[in-house]
Amino acid sequence: MNQQIYWHTTVKMPNDSNLTPIPEKVDVAIIGGGYTGLSAARTFAQRGVKAVVLEAETIGWGASSRNGGMTLTGLKVAMQTAIKRYGHDLAKTLFQASIDSVALVEQIVKEENIDCGFARTGHLLAANKPKHFDVLKDEVDFMAKEFNHKVHLVSPKDLRSEIGTDVYHGALVDEVSAGLNPAQYVAGLAAAAVRAGAILCARARVNRIERSQNRFVVETERGRVEAESVLVATSGYTGNVTRKLQRKIIPIGSFIIATERLSDELAHELSPKNRMIFDFKHFLNYFRLWDNRMIFGGRAAFFPENENTIAQSGEILRGEMIKIYPQLKDVKVEYVWGGTLDFAFDQMTHVGEADGLHYSLGYAGHGVAMATYLGKTVAEAMIKGNIKNHPFAKFDFPGAPLGLYTGSPWFLPFAGMWYKILDWVE
Repeated sequence: MNQQIYWHTTVKMPNDSNLTPIPEKVDVAIIGGGYTGLSAARTFAQRGVKAVVLEAETIGWGASSRNGGMTLTGLKVAMQTAIKRYGHDLAKTLFQASIDSVALVEQIVKEENIDCGFARTGHLLAANKPKHFDVLKDEVDFMAKEFNHKVHLVSPKDLRSEIGTDVYHGALVDEVSAGLNPAQYVAGLAAAAVRAGAILCARARVNRIERSQNRFVVETERGRVEAESVLVATSGYTGNVTRKLQRKIIPIGSFIIATERLSDELAHELSPKNRMIFDFKHFLNYFRLWDNRMIFGGRAAFFPENENTIAQSGEILRGEMIKIYPQLKDVKVEYVWGGTLDFAFDQMTHVGEADGLHYSLGYAGHGVAMATYLGKTVAEAMIKGNIKNHPFAKFDFPGAPLGLYTGSPWFLPFAGMWYKILDWVE
């Protein structure tokens, strides 16, 4: 397997051949050049606010160009859980945000003419066991009653109309979700931000942030910039420059393989409707087709990506893929890569202000749509000065129990083991 990000072979990604100088003064400094930062920068610029994006690597380098391209409705936590935690009204608002986030991606793709293959092909949640399908039956009525959102079941006997395997025990379909090429999308979003007037600075790792009266001084590897406000949009790459936030975010590795191009006949057999597919497990797999390649990902290793975890994960994912699709046992896997997701301890996305710094973090694998949406809406809230009224700012952002986490996720192997045990028990 070639340790290379397949998506990067499909588009010319922003590079660092001509580095944009760090401006001396801006209205807003945005740390992180992924979906959140770029969406926020575009929004600020469109409203006449001078914004600079400070990216440690190249623009779009992180999870924004490495993910599976699934543009999903819903939150990471079940909506039943959201209602119990936050009450019906706020839960309904949060869910509607997920619906609006998919619509916003679609709108931006059309407005900015981004060629990224955006299509509302829907998502398929597959039941690994019969009891999972029983849960999905209840989900249909629950979503219709509580959120006026229609999803439908696919019985085990009809499942071949949706997926070319017999390992699952039925599924649930949400037609609102979509898919796209994440690298093409983030490159297009970056170009859109520049056209709007935002300044994008690659190779500008932030080393220090100081507050001086009513302004911030942000020191980077390439110079310093003064800003009235700072937005932290670093997701799974949140570091010790923003120490308080780092201690609330767990960086978790997610890994993906891409096969060689399949025949039209085989591709149609595997996924007749080209859904975004994921299963019911805690230690989940997620997969979809792109350009007749099977793009297959999962939590093969919880630690963030490096040469060893990528190689090991590639073999694990290939094995998982063949369990689901035995017809791929002789198909070559051409690419394997990894990225780092950001999980909060409550598996929720969080917006707010800490020590004067604004932030939007904790997408937990739902970042394609939600990061785009929150980049826009957080920017709007910052302009209005009412970040506390943002729906994702209306609940606590918890840290680790007993303060046992300082930013180095020593417990990830135990978390992975625990999820495997839960899957076995259930």
